[in-house]
Amino acid sequence: MSETEQEFTRGATPGKPWAATVVGMAAPTRSPSASPPSAPSVPPERAGRWIDDWRPEDPEFWETSGKRVARRNLFFSVFSEHVGFSIWSLWSVLVLFLPEPVFGIDPAGKFLLTALPTALGAFVRLPYTFAVARFGGRNWTIVSAALLLVPAAATAIVLEPGVDYGTLLVVACLAGVGGGNFASSMANINAFYPDRLKGWALGLNAGGGNLGVPVVQLVGLLVLATAGADHPRLILWIYLPLIVVAAVGAALLMDNLTMVRNQPRALREATREPHTWFMAFLYIGTFGSFIGFGFAFGQVLQNQFADSFATPLAAASLTWLGPLLGSLIRPFGGSLADRFGGALITCLTFVAMAAGAAVVWTASQVASLPLFVVGFVVLFVLSGIGNGSTYKMIPAIFRSQALQQVAEGRDPGEADRRALRMSGALIGIAGAVGAFGGVLVNLAFRQSFMTTGTGDSAYVAFIGFYVVCVAVTWFVYLRPGRALGRV
Repeated sequence: MSETEQEFTRGATPGKPWAATVVGMAAPTRSPSASPPSAPSVPPERAGRWIDDWRPEDPEFWETSGKRVARRNLFFSVFSEHVGFSIWSLWSVLVLFLPEPVFGIDPAGKFLLTALPTALGAFVRLPYTFAVARFGGRNWTIVSAALLLVPAAATAIVLEPGVDYGTLLVVACLAGVGGGNFASSMANINAFYPDRLKGWALGLNAGGGNLGVPVVQLVGLLVLATAGADHPRLILWIYLPLIVVAAVGAALLMDNLTMVRNQPRALREATREPHTWFMAFLYIGTFGSFIGFGFAFGQVLQNQFADSFATPLAAASLTWLGPLLGSLIRPFGGSLADRFGGALITCLTFVAMAAGAAVVWTASQVASLPLFVVGFVVLFVLSGIGNGSTYKMIPAIFRSQALQQVAEGRDPGEADRRALRMSGALIGIAGAVGAFGGVLVNLAFRQSFMTTGTGDSAYVAFIGFYVVCVAVTWFVYLRPGRALGRV
């Protein structure tokens, strides 16, 4: 670490202004007008690496020292989130190691095994978001990474023929803690970057984390190809040391920001803001699709095209492709939103997703495996683009509101603080609600295969949902005469 970085870690030097102390989960957005610095005050003593003076919107500060510190924190945040996503999506791989004659679990039971960790991951996202401000980004990354040892170790212990299905449900549910890492990681990195780079930084952070889905599926493929379907524990032995590396790396090389503060009424205020629910709904369509398809794709292939995917190895050979491309494209979605506006990119993405779901339904009708795979991969890619664009919309919405309030005579500092507070709360709510979309995807597939033996009903439901998302995005954020400016 450079001397300058060490200085920031220890605290601000005498004579330098402290960062503003009233800040929400999100990083500072550009104020409608400049506000005078708050009076210097000495922060309370706290254990760990704390940075007291953090001004990402100051170009000189950013170029001389801030950028290096932010990138270092981004790297280890991505790594921890990546491992968390792998543990969260672990059961999308493990169900391929559970042949029905040996474990006695039918397709509906396997879809439930993948739906439960999705549900818990969605539930814990909200407290994980606020934990960053309560304990510090570095400190919570250490804790959240270490918690991944619980589902990994428990799964390694119980996963064997003859295990009770109820036990598997409990252990699978524990894997949901990996889904919370995304929310805390996004809230933390959002605080490190200036407004002009948020789309890129959040897209890269989320995309690197999302890569945990295809990576664990590739690890499962490797185990199936080398050791066979009788050795699922090998996947856990690979990830246990990676979890330790994530926790230790965060402890040694990440930082906390004293400028991030919890706002006691932020969550309550955000629930009364209509844009919170509009964005949460849209995020169901983007991230919910990504994580739901990622968890279900392997099972869908095995059930929809049983003759072509009679073995777990055959199914695993394709399941990783869509999540990989969807993860890699997410930063591009954020960059497109930075350039053209998040609402426009999101709306166009939903139009394309409706078309992609129609391709999948058509492929199912004509039993065309190549067309089916292409359609699903396109859906993964589009969901990745939409993930980046929707998250870019969140700070833009409240920044636009702040500018309007200032134009109406409201105090610029007060308007900016509200924008910061609401952005942070919305990130947590949208992340939690959006992740429940993954639960709905798995339940839709479960119900469709139980009643019709195919996923056709689910595909039709997806088409209808994406059409509704197009209408909501256009009406609220794009139509002429809307209240907000460009978001």
